[in-house]
Amino acid sequence: MNNIHASIDDYLLRPRVAYFSMEIALAPDIPTYSGGLGVLAGDTLRAAADMALPMVAVTLVSRGGYFRQEIDEAGRQVEHPDIWEPAHHATHLKATVALTLEGRDVWVGGWLYIVQSLANRGIPVLLLDTDLPVNHPDDRQITYQLYGGDTRMRLKQEAVLGMGGVAMLQALGFDIFTYHMNEGHSSLLTMALIKRHSFDRADVRPGECRFELPKVRDLCAFTTHTPVDAGHDQFPYDLVTTVLGDIPDLATLKMLAGEDKLNMTRLALNLSEYVNGVAKRHAEVSGRMFPGYAVHAVTNGVHASTWTAEPFASLYDSQLPGWCHEPELLIRADRLPDETIWKAHTRAKADLIDKVRTLTGVVMDPDKPIIGFARRMTAYKRADLLFSDLERLKAIARHHPFQIVLAGKAHPRDDMGHQLIEALHRHIRELAGSVSITFLPNYDMNVALAMVSGADVWLNTPLRPLEASGTSGMKAAFNGVPQLSVLDGWWVEGWEEGLTGWAIGEDKLQANGNDALALYDKLEHVVLPLWHGDRAGWIAVMKGAISRNAAFFNSHRMMRRYASEAYLR
Repeated sequence: MNNIHASIDDYLLRPRVAYFSMEIALAPDIPTYSGGLGVLAGDTLRAAADMALPMVAVTLVSRGGYFRQEIDEAGRQVEHPDIWEPAHHATHLKATVALTLEGRDVWVGGWLYIVQSLANRGIPVLLLDTDLPVNHPDDRQITYQLYGGDTRMRLKQEAVLGMGGVAMLQALGFDIFTYHMNEGHSSLLTMALIKRHSFDRADVRPGECRFELPKVRDLCAFTTHTPVDAGHDQFPYDLVTTVLGDIPDLATLKMLAGEDKLNMTRLALNLSEYVNGVAKRHAEVSGRMFPGYAVHAVTNGVHASTWTAEPFASLYDSQLPGWCHEPELLIRADRLPDETIWKAHTRAKADLIDKVRTLTGVVMDPDKPIIGFARRMTAYKRADLLFSDLERLKAIARHHPFQIVLAGKAHPRDDMGHQLIEALHRHIRELAGSVSITFLPNYDMNVALAMVSGADVWLNTPLRPLEASGTSGMKAAFNGVPQLSVLDGWWVEGWEEGLTGWAIGEDKLQANGNDALALYDKLEHVVLPLWHGDRAGWIAVMKGAISRNAAFFNSHRMMRRYASEAYLR
C-alpha cells in the first residue's frame, strides 16, 4: 500500500528521527534491497508506521535494482538487471541539493515513497537520485545499482547517502532530533553535521577545535550488523581526498575514522551517543571487536503482518484479535486447538508446493516434511553443511523421508558464493532418487514468505560467531515453523530445546568442527522421528515457536526499545 500522490508537507509538522540505510525492502516488487539488512530496514519502518513513531527514512533509489537471479542448466547463477520505475510507486521531490565529488558538483534529487500501516499512518522515505540531466554521465550512475561498481563508486554512493541525505532533509524542511545509521554505509552524514554545526562557533579562538563533536554525537545513533572486520567498509585516504576533498579536514577525519583507512564503522562509533548490536551475542562480539565502546543489545525483530502467511493470519484474526498491532498477544497461541494450527500449516505448505511447481517444475510430496533453507549464499552461512556426508543423508532419508527447498543469491563479486550455488545443484543431482531437493531462483520477499510459512522445519547453519542476528527463523516462527539452528545470533536467545525448536552443536563461540555430525544426529534421532511419529508432539513445538518466539522477536518490541533507549535520550 502506498500513496504516490502524498505531499512532503504532510510530514513536516513535528520533529522526526531520520533513519539512514543503504537498502530498504519497501515492497516485494521494488528491488531496493539485497537481503537481510534491507528487509530489516523495511520491517523497521513498517513497525514505526504501525506505532505512529515520528520517523523519516533516507536511502538510494537504486533504480537498477540489485539483480534478478537465473540458474542455468549447470546450476550456475546468472545475473540480470532488475530495473524498476520510481514514478510508478513514488512522488518526485521538488528539491535538489548539491555536493562536490571528484571536484564536480553532483546534484541530488529524489522521490517520496510512503510506508503505510494498516491504519493508514505513514512513514516518508526519501529515495535519493543522481540520474539528473544536469549531472556528468558518470555521476548519473551513482545511485543506479545497489552495491554496484568498484570501491570508488561505493564511496560516492555512501557520500550521496550520508552527506546528500542530510542536505536533502534540510532542504525539504525536516526538523531532525536523531540521526539513526543502520550500518556504517551512511556514516559520512556525521561529516555533514560537523560542517553544519561548526558554523555555530563564531567565538572560536586560534588553536581551538572548531568542530562541535559533542553536539554531533548527541544527535547520532548507530546500529552495527557485521561481526567480522572484512564486512566493515574501509576506504584509503588518497581515494577519500580525491573523491570528497578535505572534509572536514584530514587530521580530524583520521582521528575519528582511523589513521590508516577511513573505517566507516569507527567513524559512526566515535560520533554516536548510542550504539547497538542486533542480538545479545552480537553485542558481546562487537564489544570485543571495538574495545572502549559501549555496545548495547537490541535484538532484531520482524514485522508481524508482513511475515505471517494468510492461513495463520486468518487464524490469529479469529482467535487472537489485535495480534498484528500487539504481537505479544501471540503468547496465547499455546491455547489454540491443535487441529486449527495443523490446518493452517497444511494450507501454507500447499502454497509452497504450488510455488515450487510453478518455479521449477518439481512436484513435492505434502505427506513428507520439508526442510527450508534460504539466505544469502556466502561461505559463512554454510549452505552446504547439510550435504557434508551424502551417504549419511541418504540413510536418514530411507528411515525418515524428507524433502529440502533451498534459495538464495550470491553477491555478483562473491566467487565462493557462486561456487556454493553450483555445489548445491551438484548435490541435488547426486541425491536424486533418494531425497527430493529443489532450489528456487531469484530469492525475494515473495519467495521468502512462501518458504518460511510452508516449510516444516527451518534450518540455519552459520559459522559461529558470524551470524549477527538472522531474522528468517523469526519469520518462520510467526507461521508455526520451528527452527533447527546453530546457536548463534538471535537463536541463542530464542532457543528452548524441544519447545521452540532445536540446537545444532554446542553453545560455544568457536565450536564449529562437529556441527555436521550434530546436525545429522539431531535430524535422525529427534526432529524427523517427532514429525513422522508424534503429530501432537510436533504441534506442541509449533505452538512454542509462535508463543515463545514470535510473541517476542517482532519489530514492534524492537522499535519500542529503539524509541525509549536510542531516540528519546
